[in-house]
Amino acid sequence: MTVYAAASLAEAFEDLADEYEAANPDVDVKLNFAGSARLAAQISAGARADVFASANSATMNRVAAEGRTAATPVLFVRNRLALVVPIDNPGNVTELADLSDDSLVLAMCAPEVPCGALARAVLNDAGVDADADTEETSVRAVLTKVTLGEADAGLVYATDVAAGGNEVASVPLGPQIRFNDYPVAAVSERAVAADFVDFLLGPDGQGILHSHGFQSP
Repeated sequence: MTVYAAASLAEAFEDLADEYEAANPDVDVKLNFAGSARLAAQISAGARADVFASANSATMNRVAAEGRTAATPVLFVRNRLALVVPIDNPGNVTELADLSDDSLVLAMCAPEVPCGALARAVLNDAGVDADADTEETSVRAVLTKVTLGEADAGLVYATDVAAGGNEVASVPLGPQIRFNDYPVAAVSERAVAADFVDFLLGPDGQGILHSHGFQSP
C-alpha cells in the first residue's frame, strides 16, 4: 500500500506504518512524503497512490474535485502554526512583528503549500509586512533552513518545532494562533486503503498522532 502524506506528517506516519504493519503482517506500507501541493499534482497526473493525507482541505478538495479519491475525505488531525528560530536565535526574534525587519532572513513555504498559505494569513491578520527571503516546497525544507542557520526564522508547524529537537526554539505567536486541519482520503478502491484510513481515525492511530503533537480536529 502506498501512502502519500504531507511532509509535516513524516515522523508520525513512520510510526503509524510500523504499527499498522505489525497488526497486518501481509501489508507493506510505502510512504511518500512531500509538500501537499506537490503530492496532489502527482496524484492528479495519475500517480498510483492508495491513500492521500494533506495538510489542508483546499489541496485535498482539488484532488477530490478531479475524481481522484475513492471516498469522501475526512479530517483526522490539526496542526498549529509556529515561529521557529535557530537555538541561539542570531536574529534576536522575540515576536511575530520582528519579521518585518528586512535584515532578517525569513524562510516560508511557497504560497501554494498549506503551511505557506497559513503563514501568510497569520502575517496579514497581524498586520506584519514580511516577505519570505526563501520559499520552500515543503515545511520540512523550511525547518532545514533554520536548523542549518541559513535562515534567522521560519514559519512552520508546532510538530516541526518538536521534530527540530534541541537545534531550534519556538517564538510565541501571541494571539495570532491559527491551525490547519488535515484531511485524509482513500485514493484507490483497494480495501486496505479504506482500512488504513479507519486506522488513522481510530484510537490507536489517534494516539500515535497525538504523541507527535497533533491535535484532534
